[in-house]
Amino acid sequence: MTQSAAELRRTLGVTDAVVIGLGSMIGAGIFAALGPAARAAGSGLLLGLAVAALVAYCNATSSARLAALYPASGGTYVYGRERLGPFWGYLAGWSFVVGKTASCAAMALTVGAYVWPGQAHAVAVAAVVALTAVNYGGIQKSAWLTRVIVAVVLAVLASVVVVCLGSGASEAGRLDVGASGGAGGVLQAAGLLFFAFAGYARIATLGEEVRDPARTIPRAIPLALGITLVVYAAVAVAVLSVLGADALGRAGAPLVEAVRAAGVPGLAPVVRVGAAVAALGSLLALILGVSRTTLAMARDGHLPRALSAVHPRFQVPHRAEAAVGAVVTVLAATVDVRGAIGFSSFGVLAYYAVANASAWTLSSASGSGSGWSAGSGSGSGSSAGSTSDADSGSDSGSGSGSVARVVPAVGLLGCGVLAFALPAVSVVVGAGVLGVGAVAYGVRKLRAR
Repeated sequence: MTQSAAELRRTLGVTDAVVIGLGSMIGAGIFAALGPAARAAGSGLLLGLAVAALVAYCNATSSARLAALYPASGGTYVYGRERLGPFWGYLAGWSFVVGKTASCAAMALTVGAYVWPGQAHAVAVAAVVALTAVNYGGIQKSAWLTRVIVAVVLAVLASVVVVCLGSGASEAGRLDVGASGGAGGVLQAAGLLFFAFAGYARIATLGEEVRDPARTIPRAIPLALGITLVVYAAVAVAVLSVLGADALGRAGAPLVEAVRAAGVPGLAPVVRVGAAVAALGSLLALILGVSRTTLAMARDGHLPRALSAVHPRFQVPHRAEAAVGAVVTVLAATVDVRGAIGFSSFGVLAYYAVANASAWTLSSASGSGSGWSAGSGSGSGSSAGSTSDADSGSDSGSGSGSVARVVPAVGLLGCGVLAFALPAVSVVVGAGVLGVGAVAYGVRKLRAR
């Protein structure tokens, strides 16, 4: 086996996978997305959170079943390729890499804005270089650092919840769930809040580095999503009870404003530090996910094959990680992409739409992981093993198969609705980027012929 075709080392257990999922989700999104969501939905913010959580649950369930069957680097890129065909896998991978690369730069700039506002770009570049170096040293180092980051962020968020709910400024009347922003506002808020939930895909994307993936991934994804939902709901309720929907929508730093309104301004610097640490955690996990999807696409020739190399000592896709780090460094140094939440959400929703469509082809019996041998995720060789158990149940007319298709159907519909409920600029730009990717795929196929 050549170095470029080598597989990654399986070192992550359930706890490590859950922590990486938490580090991906409980990040800067909760510090940044509440304000725009409140502006869109008004008093319907909590309804928007519930809709986002429902779609995220469907996506997570579909991803977990597929990841157990195809435990390879690349996530939905692999699932779409194996279940729907090469083009759909490519489109999923393209939307993920492009959207999440912009998100990487946004998270890096968020770190800079909180740590040293006057030198935000310089701090952002330093953060990208440092975290790329951590990832280069091996997945276990990344998992260890993510544990520290998650612990710090959870402590900060817990202090915000306790301070807000325990203050005299907290009023239950501000939690009115009437949708003052209308149904469209609630759906737009859900699409924006989905940005904060989307990190559970990182567990599936790292499928080639998970021990016993058929058992570990289906456990880790719902655990990480459930913990995140509880944390987000508690923070949203606490902040809303102090600020109300209108003030929350106007707040540039919602959690900072909430602790000040609660009468504890001394906690504001701690919240700022927590936001910076959370952004670091998001950036760390994003670089991991984008580099693994880049690895999978390079193995199939959609990106330069040199990027498929695996380091012989650290067993990481070192060239893919270096390339992703270099691109994000350039973006963080030159472009302000902090308004990229909507664009990123559109790309991620397109990515999960492919995941749900892929899961639709599975029967209830085919998600057990028996249809594909662990570790066979490189290139085209994986397709042969995926046709045994998986395809044998995809046309099943049994009742259990019909029930198994409800979740991906709801997830697919939800992804489509939320994607097109986003701000018009995000929809136009996102659709344009997907179109560019599709044209590039077509040109490559014509040249290959």
